[in-house]
Amino acid sequence: MSSDSVPTPAKPHEINPVEWRISDELVDYEGAVAEMERRVAAIRAGMAPELVWLLEHPPLYTAGTSAHHSDLIEPSLLPVYRTGRGGQYTYHGPGQRVAYVLLDLKRRGTDVRCFVAGLEEWMIRTLARFNLKGERRAGRVGIWIDEGQGHESKIAAIGVRVRQWVTYHGVALNVDPNLAHYRGIVACGIHEHGVTSLAAQGIATEMAEVDGALRASFEPAFAALCKAVET
Repeated sequence: MSSDSVPTPAKPHEINPVEWRISDELVDYEGAVAEMERRVAAIRAGMAPELVWLLEHPPLYTAGTSAHHSDLIEPSLLPVYRTGRGGQYTYHGPGQRVAYVLLDLKRRGTDVRCFVAGLEEWMIRTLARFNLKGERRAGRVGIWIDEGQGHESKIAAIGVRVRQWVTYHGVALNVDPNLAHYRGIVACGIHEHGVTSLAAQGIATEMAEVDGALRASFEPAFAALCKAVET
């Protein structure tokens, strides 16, 4: 996440191109959080561009700020990390594309709800590239797949944090993770619905293809957010 050169600080009204970064190896969760926090500070100081960081974690659970201990069903199954992002318990692991999104909302309009809506739209547009219909649900964060006959499953989780109007954490899209690992938690505190993945929906794809879809869908999804602040 480091650079040999020092970027020129951005002017307050500018939106510089977002940096995209892909980690090919599994990334330690605590190390990733520390890296994000350093980058947030650099973005806030105008010394680094915004960032979308695509990665996978080793198998683990994270507990957001609204997590209930009763939703941790098998505490010894996988490591559990407390985190400052919003939301409840979620799973991360190989086969899941995590996208950490570090944007400066001072330059994009200081509207956190709009930012979360942008993340949802991003996932919906990405899934559409695989002919899969992702949907929002009132009162439930994330993106859902209608399985028919009243059943639906979450395919993308969303959990964010904002520090001095710079966002971090982000989304987790299930490509082909081990869905059995979800048995250790009540994912996102929702008992009555399940989880799914692109693979479980019959879509076989490589992570590189998913990354291409994410990148192509990002700017259109966030276009409404790209409003420079008047100075």
